[in-house]
Amino acid sequence: MSKPKSVLAKNSSNIPVQLTADEVVSTAPEIAVYDASVFFEKALRYGVDHGLLSREKLAEICEQAPRGMVQIARHFGTEFLRPELETARLRMVNLVSIFLESSCKGDLRLAAEALRDNSFLSRSKGGSDMLKAMIAMPDHIGFDKDLQGGQGLAEWSLKSLADYRVELALRTAAQQKIQAAVWLAEQLGTDADDLAGRENPELKDADAVMRTALLMQASAQTEMPDWPAFEKIILALRKKYASASAAKAARKPLADALQVPAQLPAHLQPVLAALIPSVLADLPRILDSSLPVRGLFSYLDNGQTPAFLGRYFWLEDTMSEIADFEKSVSKAWDKATGGDQDEAALLTLFLCVSAGTAGKTVLTEKAAAALVRKIQKSGLKPVLAEQYITAHAPPQYQDDYLRLWSAFVDEAQHTLKSDAVFALEDSLALLRRECRIK
Repeated sequence: MSKPKSVLAKNSSNIPVQLTADEVVSTAPEIAVYDASVFFEKALRYGVDHGLLSREKLAEICEQAPRGMVQIARHFGTEFLRPELETARLRMVNLVSIFLESSCKGDLRLAAEALRDNSFLSRSKGGSDMLKAMIAMPDHIGFDKDLQGGQGLAEWSLKSLADYRVELALRTAAQQKIQAAVWLAEQLGTDADDLAGRENPELKDADAVMRTALLMQASAQTEMPDWPAFEKIILALRKKYASASAAKAARKPLADALQVPAQLPAHLQPVLAALIPSVLADLPRILDSSLPVRGLFSYLDNGQTPAFLGRYFWLEDTMSEIADFEKSVSKAWDKATGGDQDEAALLTLFLCVSAGTAGKTVLTEKAAAALVRKIQKSGLKPVLAEQYITAHAPPQYQDDYLRLWSAFVDEAQHTLKSDAVFALEDSLALLRRECRIK
């Protein structure tokens, strides 16, 4: 049998395109193909050897192949350059191969029959559609579309079916996790659009949403929490299981409550079930009252990395967090001041702090005299009161308090630090006038 002939075709720019027997079988009277590894060529040879592909079908393939190459070259670049056409040839053969091998499950007879019963270009399009559908699937389990990356059709059209199958399995798993997380979030009244975090979106992934949903289910919650609500739920669990023995005993009922909802679509149930052991493993630390909740789950001011950073999810509600912060600050301030916001009471508190003594809003005559003697001996440190105001006072009042304190210091520090004969009496008279002395 003679050496296979080449078929020359021309594209729209009249550049000759050589199609050797590596791509299609020549329509010459004597037919031969090389034994190549790509599945399309194996199917082609099988079809010829077993009489499944007629000369007319081979001629049709030879006619369609150059047109397909030009279309592919134009899609990815230009059809006017020979290197682009050569790459397009590789893409086209690969697309046909992966589609035939996948759809026919590696059966050469079925693949040869598919070439016989369908157009060559339709098999190429089938491979392209396979890859496009796979590329459209998420390549990770985050909800922020800007984080989606990976390779596009240009790269995947040159990869093998084995590479495709590995990537498809990874993306299918990621897609199922996202679908399960969205379903669970919707049961807790949260739309999919709310799952992508505005801050640190890389930490807002499907696993975190599912772990939180499981924890909310075990805690009999019906809504997806924001951070203040999440913190309170954890504190409530800790209060319920305060002792170490109770926490240990709690694992069984909590474990029993960590169940896959029966209403979750069947194909997604294994995805959620696979995460339950990770939540069970987290329970000892979640129930450990010695660990600050914020320090366990979220960022710390000192820059340390929390143990569960990114493992659990809460809604980002800035206004809610601000309101909760202001409420906690107000509560702490009310406790420090005894609810007394009178200027005299506040100045008494600031003076005690600046002298390095316990903060009080009311002093007895005796305590006031002791405070003055301490100031005369050790000095007054106004910055301590300023720091106290900045750290503890409600933000909306801090500027007013700082001005109040600054005006008092300007007027009183000379008298308070004086060592004159009647300095003590003068200082006490000042405190009776400006502070709260009983």
